[in-house]
Amino acid sequence: MSTFQAPKGTYDLLPPRSATFLAVREAISGPLRNSGYGYVETPGFENVELFSRGVGESTDIVSKEMYTLTTKGGDKLALRPEGTASVLRAALQGNLHKAGLLPVKLWYSGSYYRYERAQAGRYRHFSQVGAEAIGAEDPALDAELIILADQAYRSLGLRNFRILLNSLGDKECRPVYREALQSFLRGLDLDEDTVRRAEINPLRVLDDKRESVQKQLVGAPMLRDYLCDACKAYHEEVRALITAAGVAFEDDEKLVRGLDYYTRTTFEFVHDGLGSQSAVGGGGRYDGLSEMIGGPALPSVGWALGVDRTVLALEAEGVELDIPASAAVFAIALGESKPAVFGLVTELRRAGVAADMSYGGKGLKGAMKDANRSGARFAIVVGERDLAEGVVQLKDMESGEQAAVAVADVVAEVRARLA
Repeated sequence: MSTFQAPKGTYDLLPPRSATFLAVREAISGPLRNSGYGYVETPGFENVELFSRGVGESTDIVSKEMYTLTTKGGDKLALRPEGTASVLRAALQGNLHKAGLLPVKLWYSGSYYRYERAQAGRYRHFSQVGAEAIGAEDPALDAELIILADQAYRSLGLRNFRILLNSLGDKECRPVYREALQSFLRGLDLDEDTVRRAEINPLRVLDDKRESVQKQLVGAPMLRDYLCDACKAYHEEVRALITAAGVAFEDDEKLVRGLDYYTRTTFEFVHDGLGSQSAVGGGGRYDGLSEMIGGPALPSVGWALGVDRTVLALEAEGVELDIPASAAVFAIALGESKPAVFGLVTELRRAGVAADMSYGGKGLKGAMKDANRSGARFAIVVGERDLAEGVVQLKDMESGEQAAVAVADVVAEVRARLA
């Protein structure tokens, strides 16, 4: 066993389970790639201020969970705890918003880091696929992203997830609600940290999962009663578009999400088979974030879906993805045929056929065990006599049928059978 192990709260992705994670990333990104979203990749660390300004000083993410460091040059950096602020920063730095086509539609995939108490479904290193539509205020964009996430989950075979939806208002109506909520919260018996949070961003208190806090929130003023006419109309259009697409959702008046930058539409995807860590993804509109980090006014909306949580949801539902074998053909070289077999495997790969071969000079019995373990549809066995006759033995691993095929015809024969 190695002297070293993965740090607490992290994990290694190893075959065969890693193939499921790749398939989940592919399924989530597929609908985005078909809907005008281009791929973006950002550094694993950013300036600390990017997150403290954008995500918010009152959030647990910034106040308790960020991994921070100071470089030899004195720069204060943080491992990225979420993707939106980084992607928006990259889009601004690259002047994508000045290219003429708004919204700028981007998707990304990567690892994120938060110092949290490690438990099932909550890691200190986790993987997400996200999407952002930057530079347009349109209910159709909010609805589009929710529908695309629903499409991705259903393409994986997930069924027992729910979509929660709410509106957080905007800079016109939220201050009035904020004042009303703060007045209510000041009358409660809250701990010092929660009192401080209530003064910075009282909506975050609504997101507190502790039963002792939730009991006291009974009778708290509801944001829906304070929404301005514009926010009400915007939210109703989002709801109507989602409904027209046949996507079911639930209105959740207490849904605020864990980030300070959200405005108007906010949503969450939850799976009831995951226990306390039920959220598998979420997002919302963040019309003021660009200005918070020094950019122009760029109303935007986006989401991030947890790859780890999605895999756990699939396991909770007993869904097994159809993961193709790593090799369609497994070649076995006997005697002095290895150079010829190696050349044949290279030719198959260049023709687009996934191919592998037995290494280490194993005999036929051991090599056939490798072929079975590989999951390959066909095995190619080549001995010295076959080589002299200019043929290979092509074996169908499903039916067990075997036939001699001319070396010159192997690639075409395999491709035809796989088709």
